[in-house]
Amino acid sequence: MPFEPTLDSVRQHQVPDWFHDAKLGIFIHWGLYSVPAWAPHGGDIDQQVAEKGWEAMFANNPYAEWYLNSFRNGDTPTRRHHLDTYGNNFSYDDFAPQFNQAVANWNPDTWAALFKRAHAGYAVLTTKHHDGFLLWNSARTSPKKPAGYATTRDLVGELTDAVRAHGMRMGLYYSGGLDWSFEQRPVRNFIDVYSTIVQTPEFVEYADFHFRELIERYQPSILWNDIGYPAGADPIKLFADYYNAVPDGLVNDRWSQTVPAEERIPKPGEPIGPPPSAHSDYTTPEYGSYKEILPHKWEATRGIGHSFGYNQNEGESDYLASDVLIRMFADIVSKNGNLLLDVGPMADGTIPAMQVERLDALGAWLDVNGAAIFGTRPYTRAEGTTTADLGVRFTRKGDTAYAILMGTPAESNLSVVGLRAADGTTVRLLGHAAPLTWTQDGDNLTVTLPPGIKPDAAHTLEIQPAPTSV
Repeated sequence: MPFEPTLDSVRQHQVPDWFHDAKLGIFIHWGLYSVPAWAPHGGDIDQQVAEKGWEAMFANNPYAEWYLNSFRNGDTPTRRHHLDTYGNNFSYDDFAPQFNQAVANWNPDTWAALFKRAHAGYAVLTTKHHDGFLLWNSARTSPKKPAGYATTRDLVGELTDAVRAHGMRMGLYYSGGLDWSFEQRPVRNFIDVYSTIVQTPEFVEYADFHFRELIERYQPSILWNDIGYPAGADPIKLFADYYNAVPDGLVNDRWSQTVPAEERIPKPGEPIGPPPSAHSDYTTPEYGSYKEILPHKWEATRGIGHSFGYNQNEGESDYLASDVLIRMFADIVSKNGNLLLDVGPMADGTIPAMQVERLDALGAWLDVNGAAIFGTRPYTRAEGTTTADLGVRFTRKGDTAYAILMGTPAESNLSVVGLRAADGTTVRLLGHAAPLTWTQDGDNLTVTLPPGIKPDAAHTLEIQPAPTSV
C-alpha cells in the first residue's frame, strides 16, 4: 500500500529486517576538509564537553570535518594553523581544486572490498557535509558559491555501484540543516548548532531538490540527514515519496525542525543526540551508547579516532584499540543497536593504515564469531558476568543464545551467572567444533573450555536451546 504524505501514514513504516540483521555499517566522511585534514589534538567529543563545556569544545573541535566552522570561530587553534600553513589569502574554497585533483586516481572498489572484509552490511557516504561542497554531479550546486562547487567525478555514484557490487547496501548522508555556504555565522555552542540551520525559502527548496535528486539517481537504502531540517520544509512528504520509491529504505532521527531549549542540551554522561524528530526509523547517538536493551532500533555512530574526517594530528593512541572496538561492538549489538563506524579517508581516497588495521581486526574476529552478531536479536537481558567477574553480552537467534565473553577467561571451568540450561542442551565455543562439557551449578551454567584458547578480544559460547535467564 503506498505511503501518504501524512505523519500517521509514514509512522506505519517498519524497520526492514536487513537493517536489523546487518549490525555493522561503515560511515565515510570525505570532502574538502580532507585536504587540510587538521583539528586540534584532544579526546572524544563527549569527554571534551564533560571536561570543558560546549563552547570550549567548539573552539577546540576534535572533528576535522568542522574545519571551516573552527576557522570562523575566533582565534582558534584551527584558524592559527590555517594562517600559518596557507597564509592570509588562501580561503577554504581554494581546497576545491586540490580535492578534485587528489581524487583523480581513487578506486572505489578498494574501499568496498575493505568494508566487505570487515563484514559490513552497509555504507553511508557524506554526499554534502556542512561546508556545502557536493560529492556528486548535481544539476544544482550552491548559489552562494561560484558555479560547480562540487566534485568533477561522481564519487557518490561510483561508490554506490562498488558497494552494491560487493553485496552491501548503500546509504547517503546529507547535511539538511547546516550549510555554511548559505550561513556565515559560526557555531559556538550547542544551541547554535540548531539556531544556525538555514531557514530561507531558497534553501528549503534547494535541500528538497537535492534529496529528491539523490533518491532518483541512486535509490539509497538510508537517508541519513544531519543537524535538523528547516522549519519551512515538509520532511513527511519527502519520507512518503522516499518509502514509495525505496520500500525497504530507512530515515534516521536527525530531522528536527525546532531549536532545542536549554533543558534539551545533553548533560555530561548522556548520549549526544539530536532533538526529537516527528518521525524516524531509528535513533543515532554520537560517540555514545545505552546501558539497557532499547525496544526501538538504534545506531551508534563514531569515528575510529576522535574525528570523523581524517585528522593528521591523530596517532596510534587516539584510535580505538582493536579489542576495545570489538567489545564495544558486541555491547551495542546486545542492546538492539547497530554500529556505524566511520573511516576518514585522506583527500586522495587513501584510508589510513591504522583505520584499515581496525577494520581488518574486526573482520577477523567476525570470521569466527559472526554467528553471535549477524541476524541476531536481543536476548532477555544484554549484560551478565561470570563468577570470575568477566563481562558477558548476550544475543539470540531463534532458539539459540550466544554468550559473548568480553575477554579471554583465565580459568578452564567457566561459570556464567544466571543461566539455567535444559537437559540435552549443546554448548559450543565458536571456532571449536566439538561440543563442550557443561553442568548446571545452581543458577549458574558452568562449562569446561577446550585447552589452549588463544587470547582474543572476546570469545563466544553458543547455547542451544537458549537457556532461561534467572
